[in-house]
Amino acid sequence: MQSIFLSFPKITFFDILDVILVAFIIYQLYNLIRGTIAANIFIGFAVIFALNFVVKALDMKLLTVILGKFVDVGIIAVIVVFQQEVRRFLLLVGKNASLQRNKAWWQYFFGKTEVEKNNYARIKPIIDACKSMKQTRTGALIVFAKYYDEQFYQNSCEVVDAKISKRLLESIFQKTSPLHDGAVVISENKIKSASCILPLTEKTDLPAQFGLRHRAGIGVTEANEATAIIISEETGELSYAKQGRVKMNISFAELEKVLNKDF
Repeated sequence: MQSIFLSFPKITFFDILDVILVAFIIYQLYNLIRGTIAANIFIGFAVIFALNFVVKALDMKLLTVILGKFVDVGIIAVIVVFQQEVRRFLLLVGKNASLQRNKAWWQYFFGKTEVEKNNYARIKPIIDACKSMKQTRTGALIVFAKYYDEQFYQNSCEVVDAKISKRLLESIFQKTSPLHDGAVVISENKIKSASCILPLTEKTDLPAQFGLRHRAGIGVTEANEATAIIISEETGELSYAKQGRVKMNISFAELEKVLNKDF
């Protein structure tokens, strides 16, 4: 009797690394579209591709031709439909490879005390302004842009380019101010612009009490390398948005912690 030998494929370190990298990319893409309309569109694409294989196997010529046209332009259609998600994915890749980010880590380890001291002096006027606006229930949306995209922000904003101060932030968001209806964008240690009209998130699973201010705060963190503080006009509650996710009802101690961490 001949012995039967089962041959198993040789698995190398790079094969394992390949699988891990693919799994990581799929996970990141899932995080980008989770809870958005894009998730339903992705399912629609998947159904069409699966249906295309089925009709080919059943030799259904008419449907094969029709679905084949969708499949032929699949990559182009994906880029067009998911342009915001592609932009966010490229921003994520660029963020992790950024030389500026590596420089920040270098400063963190070798000049931590000085960095923390300077950072607290920078964020203190913002925290003080948020405390005052919370007490008076003044609605506000403050965006912290890591990279100030002039084309994205200035098209719908009033350029300010001023030093960060508690009084200036409070005066911008006063209901009688002509600039209060919109967002303030802070970048490069300055208030760069005010009264900004921002893109709204397409997420469908947000709490019912979230209005345009919250949706804009989440939306800008999806489309750009940015974070946002949202102060509710109805309740005075503070929320913090980052990478399309929002943390509600945060304390000022938490606000100081996340601002120190992110900036």
